[in-house]
Amino acid sequence: MNTLEYMKTTGSEINYYFVCKRKLWYHSRNLSMEHTSTRVEIGKELQSQTYQRQKKEILIDNTISLDFIEKGLIINETKLTKSMADATLHQILYYIYYLEKKGVEGVTGEINYPKSKVKKTVELTAENRDELEVVLGEIHLIKSSNIAPGIKNEKKCKKCSYYELCFS
Repeated sequence: MNTLEYMKTTGSEINYYFVCKRKLWYHSRNLSMEHTSTRVEIGKELQSQTYQRQKKEILIDNTISLDFIEKGLIINETKLTKSMADATLHQILYYIYYLEKKGVEGVTGEINYPKSKVKKTVELTAENRDELEVVLGEIHLIKSSNIAPGIKNEKKCKKCSYYELCFS
């Protein structure tokens, strides 16, 4: 995939790819259900109440939205729980990757779970870069497909804002 295609992938799409490919497909068709989710509301409130001295929601290229950046180019992502830790990890890795593609060097990341007072440092490796390039290709295929990926019916589905859309 070329650089222009990378620039069209959002952090949310990376996150959704690891959470649920069907959710990613719905999202790519502007079928957003996040506004109906109490968990999303709680997460937004937590983010607004924590790290109050930081400039938040930094939008870059109308594509990626960083929770905040600390001195030394440390991208921070704030999450309510670790329940989707792999998706969160890949989302922040993608932010670092994206900025590297734009010529910004020396970026690292930090995932913050203020409720449990845990922080995880994130650095992009060559292996992560290779994995992200595969993921970006797969995201492109999902977004361009006319058919939604199948339903998995996992435990996490019951808490998803897309639950009724999938199972009605």
